[in-house]
Amino acid sequence: MREPSPDTRPSENPSEGRLDSWKEIAAYLDRDVTTVQRWEKREGMPVHRHLHDKRGSVYALGPELDGWLQSRKPYLGEEENEQKPEVQEEAAGSHRTGTTRRARSWLVLAAVGVLGLLATVYTISRGRPGNAAQPKIASLAVLPLKNLSGNPTQEYLADGITDELIGRLSRIHNLRVISRTSVMQFKNPQVSVPEIAKMLRVDAIVEGSVMREGNRIRVTAQLIRGATDEHFWSETYDRELRDVFTVQSELAQSIAEKVKVTVTGEEHQRLTAARSVAPEVYESYLKGWFVYNKGSSRAAIEESIGYFKHAIEIDPTFAPAYLGLATAFSELGTVYVGAPPAQTRPQVISAARKALELEPDLAEAYVRLANVHQEQWHWADAEGEYRRALELSPNDADAHAGLALWLLCQGRTDEAVAWAQRGRELDPLAVTGERIAWILFQSRRYDEAMRELRSTLALQPDDANALSTLGFVLAGNNQPGDAIPVLEKSISLSNGSPASTGVLIRAYARAGRRNDALRLLGELQKRRKAGYVPAGAFVNAYLGLGDNGQAFVWLDQAYKEQSNILQFLKVHPYFDPIRGDPRFADLVRRIGLQ
Repeated sequence: MREPSPDTRPSENPSEGRLDSWKEIAAYLDRDVTTVQRWEKREGMPVHRHLHDKRGSVYALGPELDGWLQSRKPYLGEEENEQKPEVQEEAAGSHRTGTTRRARSWLVLAAVGVLGLLATVYTISRGRPGNAAQPKIASLAVLPLKNLSGNPTQEYLADGITDELIGRLSRIHNLRVISRTSVMQFKNPQVSVPEIAKMLRVDAIVEGSVMREGNRIRVTAQLIRGATDEHFWSETYDRELRDVFTVQSELAQSIAEKVKVTVTGEEHQRLTAARSVAPEVYESYLKGWFVYNKGSSRAAIEESIGYFKHAIEIDPTFAPAYLGLATAFSELGTVYVGAPPAQTRPQVISAARKALELEPDLAEAYVRLANVHQEQWHWADAEGEYRRALELSPNDADAHAGLALWLLCQGRTDEAVAWAQRGRELDPLAVTGERIAWILFQSRRYDEAMRELRSTLALQPDDANALSTLGFVLAGNNQPGDAIPVLEKSISLSNGSPASTGVLIRAYARAGRRNDALRLLGELQKRRKAGYVPAGAFVNAYLGLGDNGQAFVWLDQAYKEQSNILQFLKVHPYFDPIRGDPRFADLVRRIGLQ
């Protein structure tokens, strides 16, 4: 397909690239009017109707058509050669005789006749009893919406609208919806829609695009059957950016209607809920998530917090920004990042509760609260919040993973593994190998844990968290020599993760490199004097060195800090050498896991 000629190519101003009739659209694409009308009907080509305008009845924008063509190229098939007769002649470099033209006309007429006969047979066969109906759609994935704004800096907008649409659809109990973590693997897919549907084990795929011009947005979406690649619905929404939640609501409702899923009254209310939001508030909020999702470094997390806070300063009633803030502070307080829990947890609780005060049905906010309750050993509250989140959003991968960890902490390891596997069945890429491996490790199923982690690292060799967990597993399985290079790489990728450093000290000691272990322990102690280092890192280090007395000193400190490591007292293999000590039994009792 040749590029649009210079006189029809849109200029930098999108409004100047408007094509105001079928004839102009066909000329832009080097096709006849019949072909482009068929593309619009069958393939979801972005063509729009004027509602209150005296100009042409249809119009299209050049950049949208370019983006649509680019995304469609791998699937064009024979239509790639549907150029107009004069273009084909020019390309061939020859003049056809009248005889050739007449022969081609007869062939076309014959083909039309055959197609008409086939259509008649198909129509009759569909009316016969027992003819198979289209299979029910019980699961779908929303692929990342394409940014057709012509500006890479607007990528955050397309990603944000994708996330919001997934969130709304995830609240329908009778529809399995794949989470963000999984679908973002297909941001620039190199495989076909049927292949993606097979990998994600879904019946249908939602594809679409987002285009922005000033404070107006255009969202185009289409539904595709996974098995057949059949496009059976498409729609375009033109709105002001402040009405973006209305777009998401209407889009989610249309999809639910087209897949014929049963929606309860409560679910319908959640689907239809929408509010206006100032463009600057929404942009700051989306930029926060965009930065947060790029990586787990402390700098990225703190940058995202700045964006969320800015959105809240402009509009203190915007609940999603509080949820973003709670999520970022929750990640900041993990052992991999290492901010003091005493500073981060109150921020998580405050932001999550404010989000729920403004929007009581935000499932993700219940997950954030549940995580903190678990870290503070409020076990009943944690379980209640996880189950409430699953009531509101049965496809929430974080809620599944959180409840699995809760069961693990109770010593219910088989149930924990089963729940994590169930989460994976619902969402094959979101419940990661690293998450499942952590549960398998604490269930002492080391070989299975290593298989999970090696599969993850085969695809993402620089995943610092997966490397750290593999180091935990290898050290626990009495393979300290194998654990050392894995942990060293994890530490280098995570800017000196205290959790990985504590386990590396253990591995050095168990591998006979005691001097290296003591040297690294000294470095960790210096870091503690200069700033916060989780007590759990020292617990792992001293247990590895065989100094149980110092291990209990740091366990007492971990208790004061409400360290994350104490959640796993009942199951963590590293605690096995001291389980018979009365001080350990007393610690288990004090955190409510007796």
